[in-house]
Amino acid sequence: MNRKTFFGLSIGAILKVSFAPTFLMALIKPEQKSAGNSNNQQKITLSDNQWQEKLTPAQYHILREEGTERPFSSELNDEKRKGTFVCAGCELPLFKSSMKYDSGTGWPSFYDTIALNIETKKDFKLIIPRTEYHCRRCGGHQGHVFNDGPAPTGKRYCNNGLALKFIPET
Repeated sequence: MNRKTFFGLSIGAILKVSFAPTFLMALIKPEQKSAGNSNNQQKITLSDNQWQEKLTPAQYHILREEGTERPFSSELNDEKRKGTFVCAGCELPLFKSSMKYDSGTGWPSFYDTIALNIETKKDFKLIIPRTEYHCRRCGGHQGHVFNDGPAPTGKRYCNNGLALKFIPET
């Protein structure tokens, strides 16, 4: 075996090992990727006009145009009751009150999410890349996640208060 053949086989093996899991996961339907995936995650798609009728102008700006509210402006900063924080666009549960903490940033902050109910993407709006997260069901922009949160996750999900509704535990 010459060097060219050896090099080609080596690169092929590395690529196969590196990309095979990703390729196989892409072939699996989303419903098969995770146990417990229910109708709660079925996508909701509305027209811009329908969203504008459903949401306040401020909610529309945050959820549909990826805007940000002023810090310390949300009533949810001081919410301390037991309950669930749901997406203001479609009411998909995103956070339990036990996941909330006071980050001092001026936005409701959580160290974890309810599994499978958010999606993330890279945001370059401030030049420095950040991880933006959205409601999995309606795609509504919630906020950004940072790696400066408390244990056990070390994450800080910094959420716009207007993108959430709080449902108290009964």
